[in-house]
Amino acid sequence: MTRQTLVIAVLILLLTALPLVAARHTLDLMIFAALYSIAGLGVGLLLGQCGIVNLAQAFFYGIGAYASAYGTVMLEWSPWLGILVGMVTAGLVALAIGWPILRLSGFFLALATLAVGTIGTILFFEWDWLTGGTRGIGGLPPLSIAGFAFDTPVRFYYLAWVIALAALGLAWNLTQGRPGLAMRAVRDAAPAAEGLGVDIHAMRVKVFVIGAVLGALAGSLFAHHVTYVSVESFTVQRSIVFLLIPVIAGARMVWGVIPGALFITFVPEWLARFGDMHQMLFGIVLVLVVVLLPEGLTGLPARLRRRTAA
Repeated sequence: MTRQTLVIAVLILLLTALPLVAARHTLDLMIFAALYSIAGLGVGLLLGQCGIVNLAQAFFYGIGAYASAYGTVMLEWSPWLGILVGMVTAGLVALAIGWPILRLSGFFLALATLAVGTIGTILFFEWDWLTGGTRGIGGLPPLSIAGFAFDTPVRFYYLAWVIALAALGLAWNLTQGRPGLAMRAVRDAAPAAEGLGVDIHAMRVKVFVIGAVLGALAGSLFAHHVTYVSVESFTVQRSIVFLLIPVIAGARMVWGVIPGALFITFVPEWLARFGDMHQMLFGIVLVLVVVLLPEGLTGLPARLRRRTAA
């Protein structure tokens, strides 16, 4: 058994046992950490494997949430149909948007995704016939499978983490195969990859679409968990939070989104006890992590081993 397999096995064991000892508030935070892991994974694939900054993830997160909300509440769809429609819609929108803007690179591409995220927030606000505007849409039904409803925090916790771990496993397999090698080649040596026959633009668009689908999946799960969605949940600030997850964790490690999501979820909660200073303190903590751990939280063990060896 490799070290990575052992770590994953221990992680799954801890996640399975946590509801037996955790308080209700901690369980709620862990559910959000699972949802953020899924959305952050979509951003992390782009950033870590292709070197692309995506600031539009909250837009796709919102598409998934509103597809589930409008479909189940207004059209009386099955919740799973709403999730599927949201993922397909986000993928098609990402394809239509990504095909032109992913010809850009560097800061211009980051600004283009920022513009997409900003426009998405405006559309969610203006299309109140679809999104409910500032009123939002409430009354979403719980998810269920074969009559078993995930209508309690413990049940939804297990559902969210099973989906999160499944998404992480699929993404890890993707990065370990030939597609992952091609993505890293595009990231590290684009001219050489193009010379070897890799279609750089098509590769970037595919990863962008995958990231959007993951964002929509997280958004749909979020909507069914809180049973209410509104525009305030899908701003550019949310996209920045999703971007911070792989940055803090170490963008090149797929499984690193879990500690990144836990950091983003729990650290602000712990700092909230300091009152109005908590945002400033969180900013200081972020700066310290980026400066002291340039490889992210997942790079800390290797950094310690190198210092011990030295």
